[in-house]
Amino acid sequence: MTTPGAPASLGLALALAAACAPGARSARSVAPPAPLPAGCRSLSEGQSLADALADARPGDALCLGEGVWRGRFVVPRGVALHGGPRSILRTTGTGTTVHLGSGASLHGVTVDGSGGRFDLVDAAVRVAGEDVVVEGNTVINSVFGILSERSKRATIAGNHVRGIGGPALGMRGDGIRLWETSDSLVEDNVVERARDCVVWYSSGNTVRRNRVSGGRYGVHLMYSHRNRVADNTFVDNEVGIFAMYSRDLTVEGNQLLWARGAAGMGLGLKESGNVTARGNHLAHNTLGFFLDNSPLNQGDTNLFFDNEVRLSDVGVSFLSSQHDNTFTRNRFADNYTQVRVDGGGDAMGVRWSENAWSDYAGYDLDGDGFGDLPYQLDDLADALEARHGDLAFLRGTPALALVSLAGHVVPLFAPRPVLRDERPWMGGPTPPAGAGEHAPLGTLGSSLPAGLAAAAVRP
Repeated sequence: MTTPGAPASLGLALALAAACAPGARSARSVAPPAPLPAGCRSLSEGQSLADALADARPGDALCLGEGVWRGRFVVPRGVALHGGPRSILRTTGTGTTVHLGSGASLHGVTVDGSGGRFDLVDAAVRVAGEDVVVEGNTVINSVFGILSERSKRATIAGNHVRGIGGPALGMRGDGIRLWETSDSLVEDNVVERARDCVVWYSSGNTVRRNRVSGGRYGVHLMYSHRNRVADNTFVDNEVGIFAMYSRDLTVEGNQLLWARGAAGMGLGLKESGNVTARGNHLAHNTLGFFLDNSPLNQGDTNLFFDNEVRLSDVGVSFLSSQHDNTFTRNRFADNYTQVRVDGGGDAMGVRWSENAWSDYAGYDLDGDGFGDLPYQLDDLADALEARHGDLAFLRGTPALALVSLAGHVVPLFAPRPVLRDERPWMGGPTPPAGAGEHAPLGTLGSSLPAGLAAAAVRP
């Protein structure tokens, strides 16, 4: 019998998870400040930055030396403000510290603090307009970090945002927030100890290569369509990625790790459709994937493809979502429960095909890389826990072990199957011959639901 999940693959996954575990140091560094432009007007500490900004015209650039400038600053349309880590713009204790209008940019400075009004969304940096750039800055001691609202084509890149921390996550502000912002880029930022990174009422954006840790939501999308969330690391948050009432999303190549606690989940969808989740690594989460009434709209589908879900309490948890979802070529390994339907029921209406299951007890006599027998999940203890959540307290005890055994050996107690994968992948270190570059589709591409085969092929 071939064992799903080769040791080398498991070792690599564990190493990745350990490297990104709580307390591990991030290897990503914030992008260096942009080179100073020619003709930049230099300002030394003691010179009025507010006056210099008021006199600046589109195309002008101001360069700050080392020092502290206290105030509330407005960078006008088309003006660039540059500095270094010791060029500090410090709050007066009220309002937003730096406002950026269309075409303005802020590079390389430290923004220290903001006002404390949540109702006014006091931020360190506020972006409003078109083609604004916020790059290579450090943001500390602020309620909200970088806020983009009613903006187009904003670039928020290479910044380091350190939130105010504190045990009450809801009393922190958001590290990065997009509000009614479209066609914008959020990349290579580091966000720590803030509340959320938010994409609300914002479509057509790309969020990539960021690291978010120690908060509530790594990325929270709501009423936001056609967004791409790729190659990020979300570690030690309550939730990695959560999408609500959103459609046409691509979620790929992310590390979703250590989302623990009662609400912990790697990737959650609520009433969201046409989502493609591919190539993500999920480990050490309470729930790997969570689906609540997703997709909602008739004709929408969701595809989960080439993901790895390991060492979690539940690999996939459904809440009224057992339809129009396809799971193919994913690896499910060493999860306490591979798939659960909360409140009871089954996921037989979900399409399961060519997934690797660490608890698969079949064999591959013909050597084609796929099991000769279907994988079927029908554990009595898991079924009872899905209906009675308090039974989780008994996990690992002989009592639940005997319940599971009874369900397998006594037909009277056998539960109805939760899922059935007719062609389970044996999970070898390399794809079966002829399966293609990603091995994700193999012979499956032609049999995917209409529209999903093309979406599954990574560009």
